[in-house]
Amino acid sequence: MEDDTATTSANLSIYRAARSIKRRDNTLYNALRSIYEDSVFVGEIAQLWPDLPLLANLRCGYWYSPKFHSTCYFKSTDGHTNNWSFNTSRLNLHVAHLAGQKGGCIIVDSTRRGKRFPDSMSKTIPIWTCVLNRSIRNHLNSMRDTNRESNTSHQDDETTRQVSLDWDCSLHLPLWVSETEKAAIEDRLEEWTEQLHASGADIASLAFCLKKPLRPLWISQKTVIWLNEVPDHDSWDFTPIILVTASSSSGVIQHRSTSEFSWNYIAGAGDDEESWARGLSPNLFWKHAHDLISSGPDLCNQKVADIVEKDRVYRAHRGQNPPQVTVKAPKLLGSSVHFSKEVPLPLDISNIEIGMKSSDEECAISWLGSTNLAVGTSQPAVNVSNVDCILNCDRESISLSLSDAEAYLHLPIVTSKLDRFSLLSNLPSAVNFAKLNLSKGKTLLICCHDGEDISVCVCLAILTSLFNDGGTFDNGKSFNETCITKLEMRRRLVYICKFATNARPSRGNLRQVFGFLSGGRVSSD
Repeated sequence: MEDDTATTSANLSIYRAARSIKRRDNTLYNALRSIYEDSVFVGEIAQLWPDLPLLANLRCGYWYSPKFHSTCYFKSTDGHTNNWSFNTSRLNLHVAHLAGQKGGCIIVDSTRRGKRFPDSMSKTIPIWTCVLNRSIRNHLNSMRDTNRESNTSHQDDETTRQVSLDWDCSLHLPLWVSETEKAAIEDRLEEWTEQLHASGADIASLAFCLKKPLRPLWISQKTVIWLNEVPDHDSWDFTPIILVTASSSSGVIQHRSTSEFSWNYIAGAGDDEESWARGLSPNLFWKHAHDLISSGPDLCNQKVADIVEKDRVYRAHRGQNPPQVTVKAPKLLGSSVHFSKEVPLPLDISNIEIGMKSSDEECAISWLGSTNLAVGTSQPAVNVSNVDCILNCDRESISLSLSDAEAYLHLPIVTSKLDRFSLLSNLPSAVNFAKLNLSKGKTLLICCHDGEDISVCVCLAILTSLFNDGGTFDNGKSFNETCITKLEMRRRLVYICKFATNARPSRGNLRQVFGFLSGGRVSSD
């Protein structure tokens, strides 16, 4: 018995010692200094192809450069072995559009030590490019058949046929993914391609935009690049999605020192920011990077605390919110929005503008076509134009100067991690508020803290409850006559994400939305 107690005590001592060492190595200064060092590598790679936009894969990748064009969201969990997935809730179609406009793009991410690339880059993005390529080829084949039936010129038919034959639909994975795993992924490709088609995603506009198939390329700090032989991105017979992992993949802790300070390098330091950043955001870090890095380990924590507090006060005075990606969507071809499974007409996407808003700029909102609905972050109505009423789903209320008292509703909804039923219990009030105002032809902004999760889910419930398949407001008539399936809800979410490209609805919140849609009906009064 004493031996067991001694063994347990020894194990606890080893555990405490290991935790103490980890806390010592993973200090705030070590994390920021590691990010700063890795950002130099990211900047060097970006300069090799200066015409290609630099994208951050949220959330970790966002720390590694002060000059991102926009963001994307490819999850590593969708690429975990035996858990591969093509998630229609995270289509990232704006990335494909942007790559088509610019001839490619560069995506930045990172991972903890011991791995060269995160699974988001090793498998999630390769699966994504392959499925999109297969869908585009299917669309091109469909166009060819349509051209034949409509007696289109033989030359046009031959051009479409040749493009579809040359369109590369192979699964391109890095060499470190085994042949067995590759074969298992390939067995799922047809299923995922069918899911994408069923989601109602606008493949026609992708086919119109992309002149060459998408293909991933991988670059790490161990990659050998001959600077006098860097190929121009236009010279490739594909549209490159260049995947850059920012951190060194060394499996050992690297002790580094300068003339002033000693510090420990942390691979993938930008990951899991809640556990180390102490309220510091990437934008704030890069505004004060030189001061923080030069302050050294002893003063870093206090400097971060001062910066975060000053920024909080500044935002409170100006009513600002965290930065977000904004997209100005193309004008629709018609007066209504279609959610049907039929392939929409090709859109001229040349006027899509994707850009990053810095923390001191006004945060824009995303309008959903001609539905009179918009989603965005919580912000004073004085900064929002063309909004008649606001549904605020943030915890905190906001100061408004609206002439109509019924034009504002505050529903303090929390994420499913804090309350599994918070969203579900508030959706009836949200839908009724939307119905009251939309029936009068008013425009409605649905907002939350970040404009990415709760507001998107509330908007999804409203869009499905009050609009028909043609995208026309009908007071819930079609909803009351239809049994909503997960596929139908997913198609509506795909439509929202077409405009609100920063949308990142959580699985728990989406589950609550489906529970509401499958169990409730909209009153007809």
